[in-house]
Amino acid sequence: MSLDVTASAQRGKSGSTGQQRPKLAGRWAARGRDEAAPDQRPLDWVTIRRLFTYTKPYAKTRNWLSVFVVIRTIQLPLTSWAIAKVISGPIARHDVRGTISGLALLLLLILTTELNFSYRMLFALRLGESVVYDLRSAIYRHIQAMPMSFFNRMPLGRLISRVTSDVDVVRVGIQDVVFVSTVQLGGMLIAGTLMLTYDSALFLVIVAFVPVVWFLIRHFSSKMREAYRDVQETYSRLTASLAESVNRVRVIQAFSRQDYNNEQFAEQVTIHANNNYKGAVASAVFVPLLELNGQLLLALVIVLGGYQVLTGRIGLESLVQFLFLSELFFGPIPILGRQYNQALTAMAGAERVFGLLDAVADWQDRPFAIELKALEGYIRFEHVSFEYEASQPVLKDINFAIEPGQTVALVGATGSGKSTITRLLSKLYIPSAGRVLIDGTDILDIAGQSLHRHLAMVPQDNFLFSGTVRKNIAFSAPQASLEEITAVCKALDVLDLMEALPQGFDTEVGEKGGNLSLGQRQVVCFARAMLANPRLLVLDEATSSVDVLTEARLQRALERLLTGRTSVVVAHRLSTILHANQILVLEQGQIVERGVHGELIKRHGRYASLYREFVRQSAASMTAHD
Repeated sequence: MSLDVTASAQRGKSGSTGQQRPKLAGRWAARGRDEAAPDQRPLDWVTIRRLFTYTKPYAKTRNWLSVFVVIRTIQLPLTSWAIAKVISGPIARHDVRGTISGLALLLLLILTTELNFSYRMLFALRLGESVVYDLRSAIYRHIQAMPMSFFNRMPLGRLISRVTSDVDVVRVGIQDVVFVSTVQLGGMLIAGTLMLTYDSALFLVIVAFVPVVWFLIRHFSSKMREAYRDVQETYSRLTASLAESVNRVRVIQAFSRQDYNNEQFAEQVTIHANNNYKGAVASAVFVPLLELNGQLLLALVIVLGGYQVLTGRIGLESLVQFLFLSELFFGPIPILGRQYNQALTAMAGAERVFGLLDAVADWQDRPFAIELKALEGYIRFEHVSFEYEASQPVLKDINFAIEPGQTVALVGATGSGKSTITRLLSKLYIPSAGRVLIDGTDILDIAGQSLHRHLAMVPQDNFLFSGTVRKNIAFSAPQASLEEITAVCKALDVLDLMEALPQGFDTEVGEKGGNLSLGQRQVVCFARAMLANPRLLVLDEATSSVDVLTEARLQRALERLLTGRTSVVVAHRLSTILHANQILVLEQGQIVERGVHGELIKRHGRYASLYREFVRQSAASMTAHD
């Protein structure tokens, strides 16, 4: 059994802080907290107005698009009117010359209509893509600025869904729904006006069917609203499940959980498919009913209009023009039905996106937080307590001080609060009570980014980004040259390990560093931290993945590295902290012992017990290695 005098601190679900916790702002944020909250207003003008504020930077594109939309709104009924005019005019009179002239003008009108349509599509796509770019950039910036407690609450798959599928349906709302609906409604209005001038009585008969169409829209909209909301929610869950399974595939395979996970995923896919099916059924009934109404109305026009022609109340020319215009009046109804479906989906996506953008951080830098130009390295914890979840304290009344250049080691069992102390020191979280002081200044009064420029952390998960070894080492200093990277590795006495890789520093690390061993990944993380040349160094189980021989090589480099730097070390192996200036032993979030190695051994307390276990395991490990 390996001695885990560490463990990763408890993964919190929501951070409780020393500041009053802000509430999520706005209606969208409230919905962002509860994904299953019922949506009673499918077309929310407040949300629509907010969404269209993202078109302001592209006002020129939006305005030109509006011009093309207005022109097309006029062109479509004008084209139908012109076709009817040619048929009922020169063609009916057998006027060859008039027919040719009419067809030529009609062809010119059709060509200009299609040219306008091409530009309308081009500008709509350009506007939609621009808004999507800004939304995704805004989401990414917002996520990057959120504290760690936010990521403990928000599943990865849900975040991915916000940036991908939700933003994509918003794109449809921006570039299609509004402008297509405007063209169709505008065409209906113009066609209706012309029809009214031809035969007001016949047009009023047609208008009498409007309540029927309105009832159909109202009846099916609630069903489709619920269906599309459920589709978006189950898609988010599906994405989250897939992301988690891919990230933890080694654990799944190691415990032979493939069949169980397959069943769970299949169940989620089934639920998502059923929700899609519900939406499809509602749409499959709704749209054909709209089309049927259009066909019935057209038949009614032919019957009533034909009767009026036979009785001499209107001329054949008026009936032909009325029929062509009625097609333009009825034709947009199913199109508007489809656009309404897309609008519901876009509204659901917009609400989720705004819910994320309106999510307020549990804490933020104070308004006048200072920028650290330099850092001496004096650290002090004064009566610090912390809890990830309310009424579940992780740290209780922690007090200690570190002089500049000193090394303090944190020792304790799993869940004792060691890693939590390093996170408070790094301002990834802030205390629920008490103060963390750096060079005498409350950490809340220090701008987080300026603190991080003077700090380097080597976490226990040794995470690497896709790319080369060189790129990963240079992550802390992107402008670093190969010579500087080589010098850091030489100082750590691991240059030969890097050069032994297949392509040396240009070796691809693979997804999450999968092409490297655990020890190699840890060495890369060490070099990355050292390249930053930090004033404050945090090592959270920094050698937990390094074998005994590699650790022995790193000890000398660590001693040189820690010299002159203020360091906090969470130790998995007690050999890394034998020469610490101060050792803090934690149990259940409290400091139960403190002192240097020799003093603590003489007390025969908790630390001495941990050290004896460490010596026993080290001996067993060396025997096994021999």
